[in-house]
Amino acid sequence: MAGGGGGGGGPGPGRVKAGSRPPWVGLAAAVWVQVAAGSAYVFPLYSHAIKEALGYNQQALTMLGVGNDVGENVGLVPGVLANRLPPWLILVIGSACAFFGFGTLWLAVTKTVAMPYWVLWIALCIGTNSSAWLGTAALVTNMRNFPLSRGTVAGLIKGYVAVSAAVYTETFNGMLGNSPTNLLLLLALGIPTACIVVMYFVRPCTPSLDEDNSTEHSHFMYTQISSVVLGIYLMVATILGDTLKLSQAVTYLLFGIMILLLLAPLAIPMKMTLYPNKQTKEKPSTLAPSYSTDSLSGADPENSQPLLGSASTTFATGTNESDDSTDLDLLLAEGEGAVNLKKKRGPRRGDDFTFLEALVKADFWLLFVVYFCGVGTGVTVLNNLAQIGMSVGANDTTILLCLFGFCNFVGRILGGSVSEHFVRSRMLPRPFWMMCTQIIMVVTFLLFATGLHSLIYVSTTLLGICYGVQFAVMIPTVSELFGLKDFGLMYNFMLLVNPLGAFFFSALLAGYIYDKEAARQHPGVLEPSDCYGPDCFRLTFYVCALVCCCGTLLSVLFISRIKPVYQMLYASGSFRHPRSQQQLH
Repeated sequence: MAGGGGGGGGPGPGRVKAGSRPPWVGLAAAVWVQVAAGSAYVFPLYSHAIKEALGYNQQALTMLGVGNDVGENVGLVPGVLANRLPPWLILVIGSACAFFGFGTLWLAVTKTVAMPYWVLWIALCIGTNSSAWLGTAALVTNMRNFPLSRGTVAGLIKGYVAVSAAVYTETFNGMLGNSPTNLLLLLALGIPTACIVVMYFVRPCTPSLDEDNSTEHSHFMYTQISSVVLGIYLMVATILGDTLKLSQAVTYLLFGIMILLLLAPLAIPMKMTLYPNKQTKEKPSTLAPSYSTDSLSGADPENSQPLLGSASTTFATGTNESDDSTDLDLLLAEGEGAVNLKKKRGPRRGDDFTFLEALVKADFWLLFVVYFCGVGTGVTVLNNLAQIGMSVGANDTTILLCLFGFCNFVGRILGGSVSEHFVRSRMLPRPFWMMCTQIIMVVTFLLFATGLHSLIYVSTTLLGICYGVQFAVMIPTVSELFGLKDFGLMYNFMLLVNPLGAFFFSALLAGYIYDKEAARQHPGVLEPSDCYGPDCFRLTFYVCALVCCCGTLLSVLFISRIKPVYQMLYASGSFRHPRSQQQLH
C-alpha cells in the first residue's frame, strides 16, 4: 500500500515506510535528534564565559539570552517547509545552522577572531535556530506517525528536549572538564554528527489507527519509564559529579551508562524484530501518514467510505503531490457522484485548518496568550538562573540548571500522559492543566521573591515542572483544535512566545533591574557586573506572578469555550474515532 509510493497528498513529501516497526525506529531516532536540539538550554553553561571573555554587562548578556530564545523558537520557516521537504533535509539544514552558529561563537570566545556584538547575537540566533529545525522534523513526523496518541508523543518528544540540558551538563562536567569553549565546539560538531547518523530513520510511516492496540500502549509505557529512569540517573550523576571528586574511570562509566539509557527506546523495534506478534494479522491501514486530522474523523458514513478509499489509492500511487491536486481530485470525485460537496463553509474547531484560517480564530489567540503568560515568564528564570542563584548565595549554578532541566522533563512527561488520560476518560480539555500549573507558578514566583537560599531549590523544582507542563499541553491542543494539516507552522508560531517573553520580561525588565541594583551596590564603578541580594530580581518576580494571574483568568475563559469541542472529539474515549465508525477501518 503506502509503503512503496510517494508520500504525497500534501504534507510530508518523501516515501512512506509501511509496517508497524518503522514508526518506533523513527521515535528512537527522534530521541537523539531531540537531545541534540536542546542546545538552547545550555546557554547558562557558557554565558558567563562570554561575559568575562568579551567584557559584557548583565543587560548585554541578557540580550544575548533573548537571541538564544529567538533562535530556538522562531521556527516559522521550518514549519512551512515541513509540508514541502522530507524530514532528512530539514535535519540537514538544522545541522548546518548549528555548525556555523556555534562555530562562530567558539571563534569569538577563544578570541581566535574578534567580532562585534551584533555578529555574536546573530550567530547565537543561527546556532540555536538549529533547535527549531530539528524539533520540527522530529515532532511533526512522529505526531503524524502516531496520530491517536498525540499527548503521549508530544510529552515524550519534548521531554527528551528538556532532559537534554542534563545530558549536556553531564557531558560538560564529566567529559569536557567544565570548559565552555569545549562545549561550544561540541555543539558545533556534535549536533551535525548526531543528525547525519539518524536522519534516515526519521521518516513518514504508515500510522497505526488501532485504538485498542495494547501492545502499542505497553511500548509507550516502556518508553516513558525508560525516559524517567534516564532523567533520574542524570540528576543523580550530575550531583555526584559536582559534590564528589570522581576518578576518570568512574566518569567514563557514568557517561557510558547515560549513552545506554539514551539507546533504550531502540529495544522496542529490536523486540518487534526478534519476537514478531503472530496473534493477529496486521490490519491494513486505510491511510498513509496522517497528515490530515479530517482523515481520522468519523464523518458521514455514506461519504466517508469512498473518500477514504480514494485517499488510500492516491497515497499508494504517489500521484497526489500537493494540496492543489487534492482539491482537484475532490472536484473530480464530485463530478462522478462519489462526493457531494455542499456550500463551502469554513472549518470548525477540531477540523483541519490552514494557518491563515486558524489565525483569525479567537481560540488560537487565547491559547497563544495563555501560553505566553506561562512560558514567557518561565523562560525569564531559565535565562537568568545562574545570576538568580548567585544573588542568593547558591554559587554552584550547575546543580540549579540540572534540577530545572530534570523537573522540566518531568513536567513534559506528566503533562503529556496525564492530560492524555483525563481527556480520554473525562473529556477534560488539556488547557485545564495549563491553568493549574499557572496557579502554582504564581506561588513559585512569590517564593523566588523572598530571596531565601533555602527556597531556591524548591522554587526551581516547582517552576521546572510547571514550565514543562505548558509545553506538553500546548502541542496536542493545537493539533486537536486546528488539525495536523499546517500543524508544523502553527506549533512554531506558538513558540514565538519564548523570545517575546525573553525580550519583555528578561531583557527589558530583569536585565534593567539587575544592572540598576548592581550599580547601587557598587557606587563609583562604571559597569558593575555582579549583584547580590533579593532585590536583584524581586520586582521581576512580582511582575511574573501578576502575569501568571492574568494567564489563569484567561485559561478559565479558554477552557469554557473549548469544552464542547473536546466533548465532541473524545465522546467515544478516543480521538475522532467513534465506535460507530470502526466499520470503516
